[in-house]
Amino acid sequence: MDSQTGPKIPNPDDFFAKVETGPAKPEAQEVQAELKVEPTAKVTPPLVGVSRPGVFPTTPSAPTSPSPAATAPKIPEDFLPASENPKRKLLLVAGFLIVLAVVLLVFKTLFAKIGKKDKEVSLVYWGLWEPESVMSSIIADYQKDHPKVKISFVPHLGESAQRYRERLSAALATGESPDIFRFHNTWVPMLKEHLSPVPASVMDSATFERLYYPVVRSDLRVANGYVGLPLMMDTLALFYNEEIFQTAGKVPPKTWDELRKTAAELTVRDVTGKIQTAGVALGVTNNIDHWSEILGLMLLQNGASLANPADPKLAQLASDAILYYTTFYGRDRVWDVSLPSSTYYFASGRLAMYFGPSWRVFEIKALNPSLKFKVISFPQFPGATESWVTWATYWVEGVSKKSLNQEAAWEFLKYLSSKEVMEKLYQAESQLRLFGEPYARTDMADLLKKEPLVGVFIEQAAMAKSWYLCSRTFDNGINDKIIKYYEDAINAVNKGANPQTVLATIGNGVTQVLSQYGVK
Repeated sequence: MDSQTGPKIPNPDDFFAKVETGPAKPEAQEVQAELKVEPTAKVTPPLVGVSRPGVFPTTPSAPTSPSPAATAPKIPEDFLPASENPKRKLLLVAGFLIVLAVVLLVFKTLFAKIGKKDKEVSLVYWGLWEPESVMSSIIADYQKDHPKVKISFVPHLGESAQRYRERLSAALATGESPDIFRFHNTWVPMLKEHLSPVPASVMDSATFERLYYPVVRSDLRVANGYVGLPLMMDTLALFYNEEIFQTAGKVPPKTWDELRKTAAELTVRDVTGKIQTAGVALGVTNNIDHWSEILGLMLLQNGASLANPADPKLAQLASDAILYYTTFYGRDRVWDVSLPSSTYYFASGRLAMYFGPSWRVFEIKALNPSLKFKVISFPQFPGATESWVTWATYWVEGVSKKSLNQEAAWEFLKYLSSKEVMEKLYQAESQLRLFGEPYARTDMADLLKKEPLVGVFIEQAAMAKSWYLCSRTFDNGINDKIIKYYEDAINAVNKGANPQTVLATIGNGVTQVLSQYGVK
């Protein structure tokens, strides 16, 4: 048969080459088997020394090296086992590191929580006005459920209370401040750099705005949230002597016009013209407790600006309110600078009408337990720009930004501000006096509204406003400085100055004080 056209004859030398070199490496065979890689071209070995089929040469020829075309194709890296694929090695290592990091983070968080839970925490709480006996049982109950939290309550009473604000500011500035402390609602500008915002875990903004009165939301709001939780609320109300009104057959006034007429009719003088029974304590500054708040509320009710009474658009409103306040002394003469303090004179039974917050009830009762009086809403101006406005003054519990235990401090305040604990606190306070501090929470208002001596203070809270004219905060700061400018103005008008002329002086002075404390 023609060798060019017949079947191809195997090359004997190639056969011996296979015998001598042995079978192909198992690794290569396994890889080819696994990947099923076929050679790209079938190569026929050359015919060497063949005379006829089946006859082999006596001396085998040397094995020939396979041609490049005959070698196994290169396997792509993506199909190689991980041990031979550098990319997959990197991915496996990276994945392992990520998993390890997550595991470590989880364990770290768990251990941190366990550590916090087991760690003893000491909190220092500066209180104001309330004695330790009021807070001791409340704190003891909390510590039963939180044995790792130790709370030291430091009360400030009497003369200590009068220096409290400056001591607090100094402590906050030096970093030796208490963890928790009480502050007045008007002190936020003076303390805002040191006040920790209420965490959302304690009370989120929506809950805060639902639970507290509009004045609280306005006073305690800063850029990053609210900066305290009030445990009490107080407003300014009108006290009247029942016996004087009954004897004269008078009805308690609801408006300023009614009050002015009634005050004139109830004022009694001796033959020398000296007041024996005063109709109402208004008109001057030296012997009227809370005169600055009374004047501030008159200005608000008349639509004037407290921050800038000289505002051209509102100046007349401010002038009218100031003139009206001084009328009770200068024109109506229902009060006099020679009389004792208004609180004392009312307690003595010689003052028909008096203005004060709820805590003045205790002082009056202590001075004269047999005095019969009632408390009603603050009078309003008929047709005033701001209809039915009352005055708020209250105290708030806050947490220092520098406290190392802010979380624990806020958790305690969350406990204190709960309904159940506030009721306990009110009862503890009521053991020492006629009633406790009126509730700050709107959802607790109905618990007190029917109380004869305290209910009105809560009824007024929903329409109350506040500003930096609050008396007896003893702050030697924003309140006292602004009050001084208004005091000078009232004294000047009582000496004959035109109310319009004093407005510019008030405005300039108030602007300086507000600027000093960063109030715009």
